[in-house]
Amino acid sequence: MTRVACIGECMIELKQAQGGSQAGLFSRGFGGDTLNTAVYLARLGVEVDYITALGDDPMSDEMLVGWAAEGVGTTRVARLPGKLPGLYLIQTDDKGERRFFHWRENSAARSLMDMPETDDILDSLAAYDVVYLSAITLSIYSALGRTKLIGALNRARKHGARIVFDTNFRARGWPDPDVARAVFDEAFAASDIVLASTEDLLPLYPYESDEQLMERIPCSEAVLKLLAPGSIVRFEGVSREVRAEPVTLPVVDTTAAGDSFSAAYIAARLEGAEPAEAARAGHRLGGVVVCYPGAIIPRSAMPPNTLSDPAPSRKASR
Repeated sequence: MTRVACIGECMIELKQAQGGSQAGLFSRGFGGDTLNTAVYLARLGVEVDYITALGDDPMSDEMLVGWAAEGVGTTRVARLPGKLPGLYLIQTDDKGERRFFHWRENSAARSLMDMPETDDILDSLAAYDVVYLSAITLSIYSALGRTKLIGALNRARKHGARIVFDTNFRARGWPDPDVARAVFDEAFAASDIVLASTEDLLPLYPYESDEQLMERIPCSEAVLKLLAPGSIVRFEGVSREVRAEPVTLPVVDTTAAGDSFSAAYIAARLEGAEPAEAARAGHRLGGVVVCYPGAIIPRSAMPPNTLSDPAPSRKASR
């Protein structure tokens, strides 16, 4: 069975409960961009492990139990005595657009590249069929840590792993745009599939057109999610525009829209769907996720037809 590794950070999530705006009430969960993708991958039937570091506290214990209940593998989660997970709070406006407040400077996940077991964890990437990470993943490590990880990705590719990079960009996670642009160039070069968005790339490459943004991505398979509902998909030199189906329910929270898109895209490609159909699957799942508060929607809300029956096609390849 195809195995996927997702690398990154999961944090404690606080979101407004019903009546929270008046009464100061918040519900507690967990989330983080690559963890959200791992959960949705598992729900779509993909065997997935999450690679991160946690503390030895009750909240970290609770996370592991929750991930296991979702079917996400935890054998590659390092535990660091005395450390804690990060925390973030979601504030949403009346259109469902979200604003995040983070407390993560000393989180356990930031030490993943600086532990005695780091080399063993990085060497394990070569055993996976797909390795997924995001720009947020890269932003939480030091320059040396990023160099270690990029090197491990390149080694894993030589052993047959496919690298999927999501451009999820948050300016506050980077010391300056020049550093972010340099790291993006390295990540693009190390990737087989890039899942990008104009929302992520325009702050780094202002005033560039969609075509210019796509030209910055050298790999043969790339998706650029647009500001309007839809995306541009490029595969082996051919580009197609994919329109998203209209969202029929009220949008209450756009948290994890991109993370769920990534999960459905990867799952569809692993099933043999063409890239354009995989993008449609991504838009379908993302369109459901935005209708629920928080990063992880109830399991009962998962759409039954996220992945369409693939037409005769080629599986994702270099």
